[in-house]
Amino acid sequence: MKRWAWLALVLATTGCGYHTAGHSVTLPDNVKTIAVPNFVNDTRTYKIEQTLTAAVVREMITRTHYHIVDQADANADATLHGEVLSSNASPLTYDSQTGRAASVLVVVSMKVSLTDKAGKVLYQNPDYLFREQYQVSRELTSFFEEDSPALKRLSQDFARTLVANILEGF
Repeated sequence: MKRWAWLALVLATTGCGYHTAGHSVTLPDNVKTIAVPNFVNDTRTYKIEQTLTAAVVREMITRTHYHIVDQADANADATLHGEVLSSNASPLTYDSQTGRAASVLVVVSMKVSLTDKAGKVLYQNPDYLFREQYQVSRELTSFFEEDSPALKRLSQDFARTLVANILEGF
């Protein structure tokens, strides 16, 4: 009987190995300031790098305790470099009556790296790929160009994912 009680106690107190996401920070303790200069734009999409950089800066300010500088700074403990590799918008669905595009899919590919002052890579991902879909307005009187809001939504998704990956070490 004592063995069963002991076994039940042991099983009840041991964990399954899972942990709650968002509680581990993988950056070194000496990192207090992170510089986030404008990402490099290798595409023909106008100001895409500015939209992505601004979203990352906003997300880092709201979700982390680090001091964030939105430009290159030699005094920063770490620097986040980003590069927009490609941006593509293509029709996803078509209107059966007019043959015009009814929705568009935007796909953006990026790479990022976070390095410390000595050049040591703290985080790196060369293969970020994000997609966002938007509807094309059918009425010319109420036509609203939806690509900018779609790019803004995509930037926010990217920023949330990037900051979570940096903080949790994925």
